[in-house]
Amino acid sequence: MPLAKNDLITLEITALTNEGSGVGHFSEDGSSGGGMAVFVPFTAVGDVISCRVVKVLKSYAYGRAEGIITPSPDRIENYCPVYGKCGGCCFRHISYEAELRAKEGFVRDSFSRIGGLSPEILPIRGSDNCNGYRNKLQMPVAKQDGKTVCGFFSERSHRVIPVERCALQPELFAQITAFVTEQADKLHISVYNEEKHEGVLRHIYLRRGHYSGEICLCLVARRKVPEFARLARSVTERFPQVTGVVLNINRERTNVILGEEEITLCGKPTISDVMCGVSVEISPKSFYQVNTPAAEALYRQAAEFAEPEGKTVLDLYCGAGTIGLSMSACGKSVKSAKRIIGAEIVPQAVENAKENAARNSITNAEFICADAGECVARLEKSGEKPDVIILDPPRKGCDDNTLTACAAMSPERIVMISCNPATAARDCKRLSELGYSVNKVRPFDLFPRTSHVECVALLDKK
Repeated sequence: MPLAKNDLITLEITALTNEGSGVGHFSEDGSSGGGMAVFVPFTAVGDVISCRVVKVLKSYAYGRAEGIITPSPDRIENYCPVYGKCGGCCFRHISYEAELRAKEGFVRDSFSRIGGLSPEILPIRGSDNCNGYRNKLQMPVAKQDGKTVCGFFSERSHRVIPVERCALQPELFAQITAFVTEQADKLHISVYNEEKHEGVLRHIYLRRGHYSGEICLCLVARRKVPEFARLARSVTERFPQVTGVVLNINRERTNVILGEEEITLCGKPTISDVMCGVSVEISPKSFYQVNTPAAEALYRQAAEFAEPEGKTVLDLYCGAGTIGLSMSACGKSVKSAKRIIGAEIVPQAVENAKENAARNSITNAEFICADAGECVARLEKSGEKPDVIILDPPRKGCDDNTLTACAAMSPERIVMISCNPATAARDCKRLSELGYSVNKVRPFDLFPRTSHVECVALLDKK
């Protein structure tokens, strides 16, 4: 019989999807193996489960594990009280070794299946820490049972799951968020209601320098009220690690967290840190990798692939310039690249990049405020010929105009850093059509216990 909603079936999990769900196959004759794919969250390869079918589509179905008949050898005990509710982690029920195997497989599968490519896949580089590694926290605020709470949105919803302690965050973050919500109630600061577009406090946003220990607290609100100044003072008095408190005003009816206007309530509006030996200043809007030691390993790999010494390097989607500047002062070889040209569409990030270059006395770097495609076209028109191009696009990847223009500049090599193996494989396939060989790819796990995996790809001119 075909599968139907609410059927209870026995299912063996044989694979994981890149979203973290287990996959089993169920045949219409009732046997496990072959047949229709059934996706079941929070399961592990090797599990034999009692599965409740919750949704059936034409060629696949979704299920829910109602019991573990035979547990996978990869299974471990989960100790997070909100795991499966907050919409964050998806791999807390399996060993980290199993998680790394799966993520390396996601990258390999993307380049093979989507890109039709067969580069050398180097072993995945895992994170040194699986807990407390995040230097950034953004929590929506809600009113529940008359109290201000903060946490994370439940998966595929805007219902806030209160979280007192997230295992991915430093313990100090939990102490600060608890103090902020208590003070918000004490000072009668209202909480934003997105359905009615009423109330004031929307999000609590924290950033911490991994090496400096400096913390910036950013309060995201619909408008400024006098009580925020008192809240800011009380936070800095209670937590000396908080070197500044910023109020970000977001008046829009939107899912975007940050608004355009920022007001410094006390201290300084940025934090200082170090990335690959480069001193950087980070504002709330600056892009900065959330796992600093893992990001440094990723940037070192990018530099190794780029071989920047004595070359002109074009760093597209450069943000605050950390990748390009790390190639000017990466490891022991200070100013190894002959010249760095960075391009970024966000004006504030470009200013941060220029300031970071000046702060480190790096004089061979320049930064352009422009879309990646526009920058490449401008440089090509002026006769600029970079030896190496670094691409670090957002999750959606590069547009075809950018890839075509990059190939037209005929650099010796292209290094692509990506937080989405699927779009990386797609873009590398296009670059292979434009004259480049995809030689090596190395996966990096910057986000342990979540489904995300990054990779660095090396492309040489054919």
